[in-house]
Amino acid sequence: MGAAYQFHRSLFYLEKTVMGTQVFPGSSVDTDCYPGRLVGMAAATEHCAGANCNSAGIQVYSTGKKQVSMQQVLQYNGKLLYYHTYGNGPVLVLLHGFAEDGSVWEYQVATLQQHYRLIVPDLPGTGSSEVLHPALETSIDDYAAAVWALLQHEQVQQCVMLGHSMGGYITLAIAEQHGHALQGFGFVHSTALPDSEEKKANRQRGIEMIEAYGAAAFVKTTTPNLFSAAYKQQHAAKTEALIRKGATFGNLALQQYYYAMMQRPDRTAVLSGSKVPVLFIIGTEDVAVPLKDVLPQTYLPAVAYIHILGNVGHMGMWEAPEKVNRYITAFMEDCIR
Repeated sequence: MGAAYQFHRSLFYLEKTVMGTQVFPGSSVDTDCYPGRLVGMAAATEHCAGANCNSAGIQVYSTGKKQVSMQQVLQYNGKLLYYHTYGNGPVLVLLHGFAEDGSVWEYQVATLQQHYRLIVPDLPGTGSSEVLHPALETSIDDYAAAVWALLQHEQVQQCVMLGHSMGGYITLAIAEQHGHALQGFGFVHSTALPDSEEKKANRQRGIEMIEAYGAAAFVKTTTPNLFSAAYKQQHAAKTEALIRKGATFGNLALQQYYYAMMQRPDRTAVLSGSKVPVLFIIGTEDVAVPLKDVLPQTYLPAVAYIHILGNVGHMGMWEAPEKVNRYITAFMEDCIR
């Protein structure tokens, strides 16, 4: 596709009809990329000078270079929390979602480590990271506290934080509690809304299914639904790889994640009160966090970057890695300048 655009807004709106949904009244922009409304002049300026570069001249496609990482560990409340660090420069924290670990960001790490200091944790209960406690009752705030402790341990004063799915819920909790430390934050297929009553009931059934049949069987059933139909057909091996990764989880970890998600509060007020830019990456085929639910939220922040990925499900980091890398890089550069 052509160059992306950054829109400065005072009394300026965007309009695009996507799958029958009107986004904003006003002027039309490309479906795949429209960084949303930025407070300021009613004018549009070119944001990406070339197919592979952002406005700062940074290569945003994966180079295929070996990822140079350091696995580190923090003892948090008597439990071990593992994480990886990559690169140097402004800090970008990447939080994974349910039944994933930090490696879900591998396509982003390959590119972004060349320009930023990346901190990519395995959340409590993921990989070698231990669950926080033996009880089911765990909250998103509990996971946010663990991530915040990690950032303190790493002496991070300022950072940009992005979360995929459940990682977005944790990002919002940190934005609410420690907003002073964020230069920007964002959602990769995530939402500020709480679970509906129907979704809470589904999660409760999920907790019971994990107890009855085990984590591996549950992940095998649910993971394929995260991808678009086309991606599943064309990349069956990659879909299967995520299923195998999810099968390594213990029952309790996944049950705690589900419990935390079903109990999380409405945090749309964090968006409307944000003093920093907010990134939204949304898939048109995302059944876990549907487009129609996220679009109204994009109007809440004073500064929002909005990207809609056509024919992409819940896993844009894998399904459209080059675009996601480009969007994140542009967002980072604007947050830190």
